[in-house]
Amino acid sequence: MAGEVDPEVAELLGFEEDGEAKPDFRTLIGEEQPEAQETVDLNKDKFTPIVKVEEKPKPLFQDKQYYKKLLVEFGETGRKVHTLITQFIGAKDGQDRSLFRSRLMPAVWDLETQIAERVRGGLSTEKRLLLRYGILSPTFLSREQREMISRVILENNTGEPVHYVDEWMEKISTGAVTVSATDEVKIVRKDSAQRQVEIIEKRKGQKEAELSLVRNKISEREALERRIAEDVKSVVSHQEKPGYTGLKDVYSPTQRKTLGGIPDSIRKAINMDREIARSFAVLEKLDQEIDDLASRTEGADAADVDTGDIRNEFNTVRQMAKMCVGRQGNHFNVLMKNYLRSNIKDICTRENVINEMAAIESLDPGVFERSFKGQTNRIVPHVILIPCYGDQGICWEPFERYNKATSRGRIAVPMYPKNVKAAVISAVADLRWQVAKEKAQHYWMEEGITGRYYQWFQDNRLKGDVKDAFIGDYILWITKESAGTQKLDREVRGIFWRMMPFPQPIKDNLKNRGFVYNELYKKDSNIALSDGY
Repeated sequence: MAGEVDPEVAELLGFEEDGEAKPDFRTLIGEEQPEAQETVDLNKDKFTPIVKVEEKPKPLFQDKQYYKKLLVEFGETGRKVHTLITQFIGAKDGQDRSLFRSRLMPAVWDLETQIAERVRGGLSTEKRLLLRYGILSPTFLSREQREMISRVILENNTGEPVHYVDEWMEKISTGAVTVSATDEVKIVRKDSAQRQVEIIEKRKGQKEAELSLVRNKISEREALERRIAEDVKSVVSHQEKPGYTGLKDVYSPTQRKTLGGIPDSIRKAINMDREIARSFAVLEKLDQEIDDLASRTEGADAADVDTGDIRNEFNTVRQMAKMCVGRQGNHFNVLMKNYLRSNIKDICTRENVINEMAAIESLDPGVFERSFKGQTNRIVPHVILIPCYGDQGICWEPFERYNKATSRGRIAVPMYPKNVKAAVISAVADLRWQVAKEKAQHYWMEEGITGRYYQWFQDNRLKGDVKDAFIGDYILWITKESAGTQKLDREVRGIFWRMMPFPQPIKDNLKNRGFVYNELYKKDSNIALSDGY
């Protein structure tokens, strides 16, 4: 490092304990292998409960040269970060400290961007920990905090799409997931290969949508076949004619009615079979088109992500962090002991976030459901865990633009919020709003839950952003109203009750928790009786 360091600063940046040489991060979690384009398991109907939320401490911070090894490879960027961190820590005056802090943050972002660009070649422990947790130096944390971080489970053994930033960037670099959508318009004209790749992704989205439809059609055909088989079984079963031994009796009135309905079921099954055949023809055509396009790109397939795309994706992660923190929040992007709690339950680790999402889904069963062309699928979004001090999760995109049927949306959750539950619920609420808004398209102020809520918002002449108001009310719906504590406006409660209903056991419990819930419950019964629900 360039320049002499004050002894106090040197002590802080060094490691005060003796220890063995650190192990390589890859030996702890296994060597990363390139992944194929992801597919979504549409048969999974709920989260698997996470019992193990931590593991034995791992030797992540044993290397005395951790800080030096992190910066030494990055030339001018490393020297700049070192100089600014030294000035920041050594500043005695509050104004100077604030100045150096504001200069340090973009320098650290630049360092992380350069690390992210190298993610495809594998990352050392210190680089990965900076991307994952924001740890620039272990000595910025207390002994208890370091021990807590070392107990966080490294590998994703859950099967759920919840990712730390380093994992997310690896998926982007291998083409396992596509680059996140942005509103920015690229000025540089795309070459032919890039355009071909985009067309391939669009065709893959169309294929996924068609696969979803054909599965639904096959299920309908199987139901018709079962009905036909049951009807045939019932009509070929005859009792013996009384008084005439060995002779079977005529059809009963019920059998005649069943027999008359069989041709209709057969016609429906034949028509459904024709639709399945058409869908298979569409799939075969899409497969052929995808193969032809892939051969024309001469290897420039979706897995060939260039450095510019990786850089752009990391810039997107940076924007996610800003949105999670908000204008008035703490945007400092280095993990420090005075900003971090020492209880693992207070951090948005992968396991904690999945458990919170499972709790939300148990109260709002339709939260991850998406309907497309008559087919409803449960699709859990990608969750990116951002190492920042934000308090609110956000939805970046409700689904990929080329595949609205089965693609995962993308939400971001801050790792170090004041309240883990509120951070996760706000992200899910944002997702729910945006999916409903996209479904209604330009009628979003009139139709669906967004339309109903917007009309209430306007009728009451409320100020501010309507989506922010919805997110706040959704948090109350999940945390308070589900337990019988009345916190919402009466009309909002009615909207949520009917358009985001609690499971029936929760409703059965709430009907005894107050007059307002009992009235809503009675209205449900009346609507059900009139077949209007």
